[in-house]
Amino acid sequence: MLYNSKSDWTASQSKSIMLFGMSGLGKTYISELLRNNGDWFHYSVDYRIGTRYMGEHIADNFKKEAMSNPFLANLLQTDAIYISANMKFSDLSPLSSYLGKPGDPSKGGIPFKEYLRRQRLHRDAETNAMLDTVHFIQRAKSLYDYDKFVCDTSGSIVEIVDCNDKNDNVMKTLSQYVLPVWIEGTEEHTEELVKRFIKSPKPMYYNEKFLIECWDNFLKEKSISESKVDPNEFIIWGYRKLLENRSPRYRKIAKDWGITLKASDVATVRSEDEFMIDLHTKRPHLTIPEWSVEDIEADESKIGLSGSPTKVKSVSSIVLTANESKVLTDSDSDIEGMIKELIKHQNYRFTAINNIIL
Repeated sequence: MLYNSKSDWTASQSKSIMLFGMSGLGKTYISELLRNNGDWFHYSVDYRIGTRYMGEHIADNFKKEAMSNPFLANLLQTDAIYISANMKFSDLSPLSSYLGKPGDPSKGGIPFKEYLRRQRLHRDAETNAMLDTVHFIQRAKSLYDYDKFVCDTSGSIVEIVDCNDKNDNVMKTLSQYVLPVWIEGTEEHTEELVKRFIKSPKPMYYNEKFLIECWDNFLKEKSISESKVDPNEFIIWGYRKLLENRSPRYRKIAKDWGITLKASDVATVRSEDEFMIDLHTKRPHLTIPEWSVEDIEADESKIGLSGSPTKVKSVSSIVLTANESKVLTDSDSDIEGMIKELIKHQNYRFTAINNIIL
């Protein structure tokens, strides 16, 4: 891990973070806020994908469309015009337009086989763009003398890493150079994202196995052939499923590799100082993780009061059995020292419960 404690983060002159989560929850907002502050280098993974790895594919797709127009075709063939994508941090529509949507060509769709081919190109591009983060951290320092770096990831980062593999190459590499920060939404955020997507559906990148399952299920549910699929209807149908599929994987990455910030907190941030306070309160790697019933796959009938084989009738005393005492101040070093000691010596015993009924 790059930062092992809050004091490590505070003391470090160079600060590098990687923001991840669903699109629309504040990754680019925070990245631009930090960049506009003047001393943060903003690396956009989506921009890198579109310019470095997919730029030629995108431009060729534009040219193919232009060649269907005799007037433009003649100009292209004589090199009288030049066609390229105008990618921006705030407008990635050239990349989205290339990914496309599967379905009826008369409604703007492309054959599913071609859609899969483009998805695979995107997977390779995103993997490479993520690993390029290391190069850009070094480049930001050596060329421009930036000590602070923010990596603005694609919402599909969970599709190119294995969240259950502690040796995943992308995460293992990046965790040595950046602090991963998940911007977590709520059910309300999910509903808002869905409403926004319905109004303006855009192409997405999916895990291939998940995509094929969604496609097959959609065809069966609607009882239609591939060529009759309404492209927008399919991606809207699959969007909520995609959100539900990604959420637990974002959580697992944050749990194993980084920290979590609430989207509602991020939305109120108006300066670098406010954002840094949010990060400070997380105390990287000293925060005790919370495990839900879903995380441990527990049987709900066997947990809580209803599942307990014992009942506490009363608590009459609490006696510390340790034979020494320590006085701690409210300093970070004292608090961190106490936590580390508790973790190291897990055999502290407390006598607290009497009269247990079996």
